[in-house]
Amino acid sequence: MKPLFIRNANEVITLKGSSEHPRKLEQMENLEVIKGGSVWLENDKIIAVGTDEQLYEQFMHQIDEAEVVDARGKVILPGLVDPHTHLVHAGSRENEFNMRLKGASYMDIMNAGGGIHASTKATKEASHDQLYAESKRRLDHFLLHGVTTVEAKSGYGLALEHEIKQLEVAKQLNEDHFIDIVSTFMGAHAVPAEYKGRPDEFVDIVVNEMIPKVAQTKLAEFNDVFCEHGVFTPEQSKRILQAGLEHGLLPKIHADEIEPYGGAETAAEVGAVSADHLLKASEKGMEMMAENDVIGVLLPGTAFFLMAEFANGRKMIDKGVPVALSTDCNPGSSPTVSMPFIMNLGCLKMGMTPAEVICAATINAAHAIKRGQEIGSIEVGKKADILIVDVPNYMQLPYHYGMNHTDTVIKNGKIVVDGGKLCV
Repeated sequence: MKPLFIRNANEVITLKGSSEHPRKLEQMENLEVIKGGSVWLENDKIIAVGTDEQLYEQFMHQIDEAEVVDARGKVILPGLVDPHTHLVHAGSRENEFNMRLKGASYMDIMNAGGGIHASTKATKEASHDQLYAESKRRLDHFLLHGVTTVEAKSGYGLALEHEIKQLEVAKQLNEDHFIDIVSTFMGAHAVPAEYKGRPDEFVDIVVNEMIPKVAQTKLAEFNDVFCEHGVFTPEQSKRILQAGLEHGLLPKIHADEIEPYGGAETAAEVGAVSADHLLKASEKGMEMMAENDVIGVLLPGTAFFLMAEFANGRKMIDKGVPVALSTDCNPGSSPTVSMPFIMNLGCLKMGMTPAEVICAATINAAHAIKRGQEIGSIEVGKKADILIVDVPNYMQLPYHYGMNHTDTVIKNGKIVVDGGKLCV
């Protein structure tokens, strides 16, 4: 594969110096921007970053051998990272959208057999090939929006056989698709209907049967639980997450989405990598997360789609919580793959600045899936995952809301989106 020389960008957003730890407080504002910048890639790695003059001088004898990309008038960013998705599922739930518009709440729909239960039914009935095809289509759209790595949860099986099926689809997609997929087991996404009124019995199954088998198959790196009133209590959530840790699965948690429920506190107590949602997180919970370096993964698309109150991203950042952003791509509460739109919402609805949302969608998102040393910034030695956006400066990304400015996506040193179109 030829070297790739990306030249003359108005700005290169490097975010250098963030590989060991996520950025927080005022660090999230410092994007380490190079004006008139260029990047040299070889194979699947970043070899050099600097001004165009510096790189031209360094590689002048190799330029004739390289493929040159003219980024004049554009901005170079790290490939976007989405650290919380429910990528692998079957079906859609537009009927529930109509119900919500008529006044039904998320929990009303779920208690009536909709919500997660509806997607579980569709996913159980779907074959491996059907799940693969539907999920691959979503991945293609992620790529067109500048995303080069996603996390993918199970959780629409709620039985070992079907949880494994989701994780196997994610594994195959990771092998076949350009986007890298990091898998999370989420057998504790809901209490199955057959265990209604007997949640502890289902927790026993998750802890004693599902987690050991998933760990044995090595199909997941993380273990997640929906800690929410009417789903799993903080005590049950701790038991599930600690069982995962005993089997080598790192803890994540859906926390304080519908009401204050101690989810953020639970995340800090178990040493979770991230606590996600946090619409109703308490100040104590935020402080505990900051003290224990738990990343707050905020999902403004969910609040937008459910017409709910947004998480207070401004307060979390000011309290020292390292914040990341995600689509929460799922069929019921956030059917979107647009990280650029999520970044818009971070500014417009959560009080974050343009620099902070870029940090949250790149290096902090990478740390939320334990990939901060490989991706999320443009630094020598990291993966050659690069996004070129057709705007003159990074401030215009969240300024132009609802638009996709993706021009070129480079994954592992190969151009996979060119002129806003898939080229592979």
